[in-house]
Amino acid sequence: MADLERFLACSTFAVVGASDDRAKYGNKVLRCYQQAGRDVVPVHPRLTEVEGLAAASSLAALEEVPEAVSIITPPAVSEGVIDEAVRLGIQHVWLQPGAEHEDAMERARAAGVNVIGHGPCLLVVLGFVER
Repeated sequence: MADLERFLACSTFAVVGASDDRAKYGNKVLRCYQQAGRDVVPVHPRLTEVEGLAAASSLAALEEVPEAVSIITPPAVSEGVIDEAVRLGIQHVWLQPGAEHEDAMERARAAGVNVIGHGPCLLVVLGFVER
C-alpha cells in the first residue's frame, strides 16, 4: 500500500493511452483524476484534446514532466512508455490492469522508479463515479 500512497501523493499526473471514447478505460482514468481534482494531462499519439484538456503526443512532448504516469496501453506499447518515463526521470508509474510489461517494469524498478502493476485499478482506489 505504501507504493500507492506515494503515487497518489504526487501533484502532477499524465494518462498515457487517454481516449476520447468515454466507454474506454483510458478516458475513465483521465476523468477519475479530474473528479479527484488532480492536475492531469492526457497523452495519445493522435489526439489533440481529451475531456477538454490539451493532449500531448508522448511523454517527451509534454511542456512539463509529470511526477506520475498512469498507463492504459497494450503491453507492447507499455514497454516503450515505461522506458520513456525512466529516461525523463519520472519516479512513479502505475500500469492499469492489462497494461503490464514485465521486463520494462523490472528495468524501471532497477532504476529506482515506484512501479505499480498487477494490483488494483485507479478507478477503484479513487472511487470513480460514472457521470
